[in-house]
Amino acid sequence: MSYLFTSESVSEGHPDKVADQISDALIDNFLAFDQSSKVACETLVTTGQVVLAGEVKSSTYLDVQRITRDVIKKIGYTKSEYMFEANSCGILSAIHEQSQDINQGVDRAKPEEQGAGDQGMMFGYATNETENFMPLALDLSHKLLIELAALRRENKEITYLRPDAKSQVTIEYNDDHQPIRIDSIVISTQHDDFHENDEEMLSTIKRDIINILIPRVKALLKPELQKLFDGDIKYHINPTGKFVIGGPHGDTGLTGRKIIVDTYGGKGAHGGGAFSGKDPSKVDRSAAYATRHIAKNLVAAGVAEEVLVQVSYAIGVAEPCGVFVDTKGTSKVNLTDGEIANKVAQIFDLRPYFIEQRLKLRNPIYSETAAYGHMGRKNEIVTKKFLGANGEEKIVEVELFTWEKLDYLDQIKQAFGL
Repeated sequence: MSYLFTSESVSEGHPDKVADQISDALIDNFLAFDQSSKVACETLVTTGQVVLAGEVKSSTYLDVQRITRDVIKKIGYTKSEYMFEANSCGILSAIHEQSQDINQGVDRAKPEEQGAGDQGMMFGYATNETENFMPLALDLSHKLLIELAALRRENKEITYLRPDAKSQVTIEYNDDHQPIRIDSIVISTQHDDFHENDEEMLSTIKRDIINILIPRVKALLKPELQKLFDGDIKYHINPTGKFVIGGPHGDTGLTGRKIIVDTYGGKGAHGGGAFSGKDPSKVDRSAAYATRHIAKNLVAAGVAEEVLVQVSYAIGVAEPCGVFVDTKGTSKVNLTDGEIANKVAQIFDLRPYFIEQRLKLRNPIYSETAAYGHMGRKNEIVTKKFLGANGEEKIVEVELFTWEKLDYLDQIKQAFGL
């Protein structure tokens, strides 16, 4: 019997994502001027107010107010009627120095002996149901909001959009776990109060979402995925009614509250640790990227159709406590999942220092991760510019989303005899 599976996404203007983007912008600026920076930075956003808190060990000093305002402006909170606006919001910084008790477990005389920044378990996941090896429901949820943000910035076909939005996609699967059709799509988008009649305003929004946004998303997909958009989709567009009050004025936002949106949309598993605002010595972040890199390369190499990888650590200890692999019964090799895990541990060095080096994580690459998911994104080289507190300008070339590279296929195929 067929079954349904649902994932959601949130836009860059969602209050929790505003907080994530501010925290990751601070990480990038610290790393741009001091690659050895240790940072754990949390952000709270609410009506007319931003609060920054956290711990930092760095040789650089930042103008956190300017960085914060630049992020808010880039997202699109630039009008006073939003009750949260880049130039006028208050910014309180309570950032202080990192605890020496924590730092002593991370920094070592020999860099390769660097200990994990915390205990815990991290998961990586990959599936062959999409080109980017991501779960389909989440991938479509992200695409809907990326295109909605593009329409907002173009301000041509749809002229009333505001930054805050959420999406949700429910996929119907057959017994063989193949997607059959899209059962429902939910879009809640913040908007201007552009019509005195609420019913007519909501009717316009629903018509524009279905007739303008959906075709743009379909056009991005391969023909076999376009077929999933049949005429029986249930659309829920702003189902609660009008959505004028939104963003940090509508809901308080906090760093790290969208960890499922950031990863796999409820597929696979999650260890519970957030990513944004953390430098790569925090294995919550770096090991989650490393396990995604492993899972994606295993699936792409043909070891299995679907793979979940777990790694765990003790704080201050370099060697992981364990590596676990679950192929969900889709393995294509004559090995148990435990034997696959042993080979994974031989191919990939999962000590924190070697993860940082392999994936180039001590570079300012994190702002781009803070909206529309950390996984399944495009690996590319870009040039970024940073401005120091003293006016110093720094231009750096960095490689984004290194954990999405399929650069271990040969090693994996050789190890597994593929």
